[in-house]
Amino acid sequence: MTNQEASIVLNMLPGIGPARLNALLAFCGEPQEIFSTPQTALASVQGISGSMAEKIVNWEKYIDLNHELELARRGGVEIITREDEEYPELLKEIHDPPICLYIRGKLPDELSSRALAVVGTRNVTNYGQRMAKHLSEAAAYSSFVVVSGLAFGVDAIAHRAALDAGGETVSVLGGGLARIQPQEHVPLAREIAQHGAVISEFPMETNPTRHTFPMRNRIISGLSRGTLVIEAGLSSGSLITASFALEQGRTVFAVPGQADNPQAAGCNRLIRQNAVLTETFDDILEEFDFLPGLGRHENMLREDEASVSLLDGEDSSISSDAAKILDLLQKEDASVDELSAALDCPAAEISASLIGLELLRRVKKEGLKYHRIR
Repeated sequence: MTNQEASIVLNMLPGIGPARLNALLAFCGEPQEIFSTPQTALASVQGISGSMAEKIVNWEKYIDLNHELELARRGGVEIITREDEEYPELLKEIHDPPICLYIRGKLPDELSSRALAVVGTRNVTNYGQRMAKHLSEAAAYSSFVVVSGLAFGVDAIAHRAALDAGGETVSVLGGGLARIQPQEHVPLAREIAQHGAVISEFPMETNPTRHTFPMRNRIISGLSRGTLVIEAGLSSGSLITASFALEQGRTVFAVPGQADNPQAAGCNRLIRQNAVLTETFDDILEEFDFLPGLGRHENMLREDEASVSLLDGEDSSISSDAAKILDLLQKEDASVDELSAALDCPAAEISASLIGLELLRRVKKEGLKYHRIR
């Protein structure tokens, strides 16, 4: 048995979690050595009962490893363990990192350096939808990996916005990859796997339960430099994610909401407890002390640098399309649709350029319209 196979078996055995694995490793040395250790010796390890030691020694009575590996192979799923180089560095730092990660897709290269968790209520308001979409798009344009949980509401909006902006996103599931919930988001999960990854710590056929979702939440925050909460009631699971983030030494951001809106009560409480009040993506960039560069999307604003004429003494570090937008906004405020019609350009491209201009502090959105900042 290899160390990887040993880790997979331990991950599948009920009752063996990260904490008990740590105790076993401290006693045995490596995962594969656990299965060559006598039952009586295993039972002497703190947290390992006699019945648990019996399950470990006789694991083949309880676990069908070959079936699990075949399910993963057929599903295009890679299984990595804490011993593997591919295991995310940030996740290793939490006190109870998952034993295994099941991965469909590819973990983005920038996951450990520029990842932002975006979470919130399932019953999102129109305001919450706008903020989730706008901030997730801005994250993608700033080369952040958007991490969320594939649930209805804020999660799905965040994933979709990141994908539409050409960014990368990671979805962390509360069940196995063969039991994706909600079923309505299976097409979204497939798309995420093409531009990031869908991951889980649970064996392939594990059904999600009310106990597995909080476990999932610690991975969402653990993968990320910061956690952004957009609309959350006082009993929202998003507050659990924020709590994990604080325990893990990560930054928590919260979007303020109306005082009389129950969906905003959790965010407003987080702000009172010193979460970073977040109105625009600049608040996030400033907290991480990043310059407002646009990462992989820089060229959308800079590609025609040499050919752009100066406008009112401004520099020429933006594309011709962005310059045209600024020219129109110099005359009057305009919405995305109005700019799209005036420039005969797809609304998605206009929106992308506007987000870039916001990050460069050249325009500002108020309501549905943008105005130029001088």
